[in-house]
Amino acid sequence: MSTYIIVFVGVLTLAIVGTPLARKLGLRLKTIDQPDPRRKVHTVPTPRLGGVAIFLSTLIVTLLLGEQYNINQLTSTLIGATLMSFMGLWDDRFSLHAGVKLVGQGIALALLLFSGVAISVLPHPILNVAATALWVIGITNAFNLLDNMDGLSGGVAAIAAAHFALICAFTGQYLVGALAVAVMAACIGFLVYNWNPATIFMGDSGALFLGFVLASIGIKVRFPDNTPAVTWMIPILVLAVPIFDTTLVTISRLKRGLNPLTTPGVDHTSHRLTYAGLTRREAVLVLYVAAFVAGLVALFVTRASLWEGYLVGGITGAAGLYALWRAERPPFWPPKEKLQ
Repeated sequence: MSTYIIVFVGVLTLAIVGTPLARKLGLRLKTIDQPDPRRKVHTVPTPRLGGVAIFLSTLIVTLLLGEQYNINQLTSTLIGATLMSFMGLWDDRFSLHAGVKLVGQGIALALLLFSGVAISVLPHPILNVAATALWVIGITNAFNLLDNMDGLSGGVAAIAAAHFALICAFTGQYLVGALAVAVMAACIGFLVYNWNPATIFMGDSGALFLGFVLASIGIKVRFPDNTPAVTWMIPILVLAVPIFDTTLVTISRLKRGLNPLTTPGVDHTSHRLTYAGLTRREAVLVLYVAAFVAGLVALFVTRASLWEGYLVGGITGAAGLYALWRAERPPFWPPKEKLQ
């Protein structure tokens, strides 16, 4: 527990101090997110190098405490996360083709697989590799897509990381838990400046980093007191909000004949909540609550029997499917001028 406290205070301090410096750097490098009423909701040009502060604050404290909790076990995650952050930084400044970003994500994925960080609940190695690829690349991009409103991606990441840290504390996995605490603290420190109205965005350098690290934590976390037939759904529940949002925009854009990953737009869950009458802050808070509740369900499942786990999982899945159906209808459907 003392390690958790040290990591939290250290990363939080670095993030609070480092984010304004990242903002100044973004202004100097002209890494600015320009307003676009058709595709974005902000109205003021805003630096988008906040991810640099998230990345560096997490990495520095993790490395400094490496000898305390055997950082060698996290090497593949840290190298892959660093690749994600630098690739996102390049995209924020110069723009990268989607194919190049996918190749970079594939390299980071290979690092995890070669180090033995992989899903292992399926009956065949090939299936486990495929599931790992889908999970890591999917969650990495899900947080990138979720970064569409002030405070949203960082806040949801902080809540998810907090739940992962609790799960790790309950199961004695302090190595993975320390990384989760670091991510939570970095996001909280960043949110001081990213809460509406934001003075800085995390950009791809932050969103890709957070998605990759949280996806890796979801694979690393173990549940020795329960069966994999139940516990496989726990990381999915913890990350339910980004998974839901990505699923929603993917289905919606495919229905409209658009590429869901390369076509930006204001058709995300947060946007649809504002179309229904909520303010942007209220929309973000609703998704915070959803992430928190999903995390509580995940905590319950860690101790659930087989039938309890599938009952709760089934109810949660049914609620998600209903929400997907409902989000495609008024008053949540985007106005015609917002559609691509």
